[in-house]
Amino acid sequence: MVINTKTVLVLGGWGLVGSAICRRLMDEKPKRIILTSLKESEATEACRQMQKEYPKAGKNFFVPWWGNIFVRNELKDLNREEVLTNAKLRAKFLDDILEELTLDVLERSALYQLLNKYKPDVVVDCINSATAIAYQDIFQSSRDVMQTLRAQTSGDELREVVERLLCTQYTPQLIRHVQIFYRSMNHAKTNIYVKIGTSGTGGMGLNIPYTHSEEKPSRVLLSKSAVAGAHTLLLFLMGRTPDAPITKEIKPTGAIAWKKIAYGEIAKRGKAIELVDCLPEQGVELKGKFQIRMNNNVAEPTGKRLKSVFIDTGENGIFSRGEFEAIATPGQMEFVTPEEIAEAVIYEIKGGNTGHDIINALDNATLSPTYRAGFMFQGALEKMKQLEKEHHVNSVAFEMLGPPRLSKLLHEANLLKLAYGTVNKVLQTSGKKMSDDLTALIQKENELRSEIISIGIPILLQDGKTLLRGHEVKIPPFRGVNEFPITPQAINGWSHNGWIDLRVSSMEDWKARLVIIKKELDIIAEGDTSSRNFRTPEYWENFNDIDPGKIVGWIFSIEEKGLRMKS
Repeated sequence: MVINTKTVLVLGGWGLVGSAICRRLMDEKPKRIILTSLKESEATEACRQMQKEYPKAGKNFFVPWWGNIFVRNELKDLNREEVLTNAKLRAKFLDDILEELTLDVLERSALYQLLNKYKPDVVVDCINSATAIAYQDIFQSSRDVMQTLRAQTSGDELREVVERLLCTQYTPQLIRHVQIFYRSMNHAKTNIYVKIGTSGTGGMGLNIPYTHSEEKPSRVLLSKSAVAGAHTLLLFLMGRTPDAPITKEIKPTGAIAWKKIAYGEIAKRGKAIELVDCLPEQGVELKGKFQIRMNNNVAEPTGKRLKSVFIDTGENGIFSRGEFEAIATPGQMEFVTPEEIAEAVIYEIKGGNTGHDIINALDNATLSPTYRAGFMFQGALEKMKQLEKEHHVNSVAFEMLGPPRLSKLLHEANLLKLAYGTVNKVLQTSGKKMSDDLTALIQKENELRSEIISIGIPILLQDGKTLLRGHEVKIPPFRGVNEFPITPQAINGWSHNGWIDLRVSSMEDWKARLVIIKKELDIIAEGDTSSRNFRTPEYWENFNDIDPGKIVGWIFSIEEKGLRMKS
């Protein structure tokens, strides 16, 4: 796409890669750039630096935004410990990631509010999402729970460590993040999304020497790789969603360097390293139990801070000359410059093919549906139809594929087939008569009724108040709560999602969709036998039959916009 006159959102714009991308974007003359970072000071500093480098850009060209995009807007400026140590805030966080994605959950998220405010045409995501999620360290949280259980602690302390463990679960956080991102970009009408991903190990294997403990490689580091891989597959799915933005991911497999080379104080997590000393005569005798952290002052502060020559690699921290030389030496992690990443990102946004887009690579590497399978498809259906006739059954739905709405629609279509035989007869019947006829059919056919409710699909009769059901139902789903208030809104929702609905309104819905299907054929020019048209009169057997599978396939593809985008 053309970047000129477009609004671009750079998530993580203060970082090493984000800054390089902002500079490269300036060559394309966008309308404005929104730069984000976790902290206000970082976001405003990034905008000041860019404004200094590009004074002709205009006063409001670079727009700062700050906060944590993985939480609701209310919590975006709090650090993680502030949230986890507060029971009310923990509850809010857990609600946002574990409950269903309602409109309220979506609209209160920081990410949604950011995208809804600026409505960017392009989003470049430079946040190291895998690190942000995986380095919450689910292993330590799990150990805390186990130690608390072993100590037989109960009450508030046990509740807190369990809730903290729930807050560190990687999968729910990642899934909710991608769900919100997709819905938010769809609402903002974003055209293209480019993710700067990670392999987690800088392109090295399980023998990577650079790890976080004596364990090689550490489980925390492998968690980062696992989250990064899961994130890529979710973006792969987003790239196959018709109403999603064009989705790409550039995944560097090397260290990223560098921001600057200098001499000065060495800081870790934003704090200078205070020097201490332990004189030989103050050495600790190794006996009894070894303490990782000692309360007594074994090491005395020197009053000085660690200073040295360093290379600043941005989010990965600062390295000494020795560390940088070791990691970047040929055969080790080596490195890639942020400018090279930025060049690849801009080229991909403009429609070029760098060969570095992971999503495109997966598209081309996955094994798609085959001609052989398609050729055999009709034969399989014919064999099943033959066996149906032989055993005098209709093979409709077993509620194993899901969702329950699939079984509901298949059985409703089958009831129409049993009652009327053809689409044309359905369309000639009033909604009230259809409701009466299908109700009579359900009352008469004991085996059919039993088959439906036994797979967990209830039948709502035409009065809208009486339900035929088995011991268990698929909708509403059981998620630890067994009872729900019965309201008209709830009944409508449950009927939509997994109850056979014999009310007149449901019959009118069926007539309306069958009218749309018939109208699709009207646009086919008479005598057109080209490959242009897929659902032809022959496909629908001239509506002399009702095929539940074909009709529900149409509903999921067209009415519910679940059409497969890529074959």
